Amino acid sequence: MHILIIEDDLAIAANLYDFLESRGHTVDAAVNGVAGLHLAVTQRFDAILLDLGLPGMNGMTLCRKLRQESQIDTPILMLTARDTLEDKLAGFEQGADDYLIKPFALKEVEARLLALHKRHAGKVANRTLEFDKLSFDPKTLSIRFENQNVKLPPKCIRLLALMMSEPGRVFSREELEMEAWEDVQETSDTLRSHMHILRRALTKAGGYDPIETVHGLGYCLTSRVQIPE
Repeated sequence: MHILIIEDDLAIAANLYDFLESRGHTVDAAVNGVAGLHLAVTQRFDAILLDLGLPGMNGMTLCRKLRQESQIDTPILMLTARDTLEDKLAGFEQGADDYLIKPFALKEVEARLLALHKRHAGKVANRTLEFDKLSFDPKTLSIRFENQNVKLPPKCIRLLALMMSEPGRVFSREELEMEAWEDVQETSDTLRSHMHILRRALTKAGGYDPIETVHGLGYCLTSRVQIPE
């Protein structure tokens, strides 16, 4: 999994980072709420470990911003020394998926993260994705844009599904290549060719291209950005 740790206690953050990395996970970390929010909305994570008592922006506010403003549904495991029922309920109300009291066992942290990820992956896999006039049904692999059916090859479907999972977010070329080809090393020309096929099919169906090229960074799904001449 790709895990984001947002924790201002450097000793706790280091222990979590080292343990999770030793278990084969990819880990990023932030030591304040502002930096954590930036990472959470600009990168794709499988789970977030979130401390409540953060400088800059507390964990409750950060969680609410992720859920309500950024519409990010990445599983969030809150870590805190606050152990009252009211504190736990407040965390859940802001969008947390689970709550763990400090001190905690590192193995329990990983077990909870894996359980959250498995549950979330099951929901996402069967959820119809919708953005603007574009929809994708993962059960039937059917795509509709501006009420028109869109036929795409499998790789293009995977690219589109990834971008539809977080509209507006810029996905790097590396992320898109990993999604479509997994561990196969593909050239940028291969990705570019598939993106061309995808964009052409969407433009043909809907009359415009909803995919924006962010030069030097990657691609993102946005509302009506190109009108063909």
